[in-house]
Amino acid sequence: MSTPLMQTEPKPPFPAQHQDAPGLESKLNPRPRYEAAQYRPAAKLKGKAALITGGDSGIGRAVAVLYAKEGADVAIVYLPEEESDAQETRKAVHAEGRKCALLPGDLKSEQFCKDVVDRTVKELGALDILVSNAAYQRSKDSLEEITSEEWDLTFRTNIYAYFFLAKAAIPHLKPGACIIATTSENSFEPSAHLADYATTKFAINGLTKVLAQQLQSKGIRVNAVAPGPVWTPLNPSDGGKSPDKVAQFGSKSPMGRPAQPEELAPSYVFLASEADSSYITGIVLPVMGGELVAGG
Repeated sequence: MSTPLMQTEPKPPFPAQHQDAPGLESKLNPRPRYEAAQYRPAAKLKGKAALITGGDSGIGRAVAVLYAKEGADVAIVYLPEEESDAQETRKAVHAEGRKCALLPGDLKSEQFCKDVVDRTVKELGALDILVSNAAYQRSKDSLEEITSEEWDLTFRTNIYAYFFLAKAAIPHLKPGACIIATTSENSFEPSAHLADYATTKFAINGLTKVLAQQLQSKGIRVNAVAPGPVWTPLNPSDGGKSPDKVAQFGSKSPMGRPAQPEELAPSYVFLASEADSSYITGIVLPVMGGELVAGG
């Protein structure tokens, strides 16, 4: 009998490491796992078009690849500095026989968010799934250490972009379409070191629930996924984390390790698939490795 996947994914301690933000998946050691070799697709998203922010690496890359396995074409948004990672994601999507549009730029700009929605529709022919996933974080021990500029940077990246993208996407979404946001375990149990990041994740939960109510009559579902610790470039590129802390990342979770991106991506397939979740809207789905939420 083979060992269960939950017991074979990499565990800390990892090599001590640090990267300048935004970080590259290609430089992470060990490399995050996104291929989902045990996943069995069933054409759940055949003919769909998806826009995924932060799709070059981490959770976004894994979602892009699984969406492609399920028959969707994808457009991915990323920062220009992440071009090499984006090229690897496109190669993986193409290997599944699907299109992958590359849309580099800065999601803090409302105009750019409008542009990527329009370009997705133009290049893929439609927009059926919006995944607002890109995020920024930098650990700080106290509120006094966070500058107004950094507070604004975190909010514009994490929550303003979600607002900008959803507002631009809604006119293009038809009945059966969906919006999925990436929130965090910090939206349930905020870290004392992530005041700005955690606050944006609470806001994402709130906007998700409001949009779910507003769009239900249009046949559009809106949900969010709340990951626990996940092994992505976000962690070693957090300027407030020492390389030694990165080496122990995820060790305090009930499973004793962070998730791999391939373990998160099926949740995004589930929430995007009408066959699986047509009666689900307005939820925040915890994928937290055994960490419990209130009432859970």
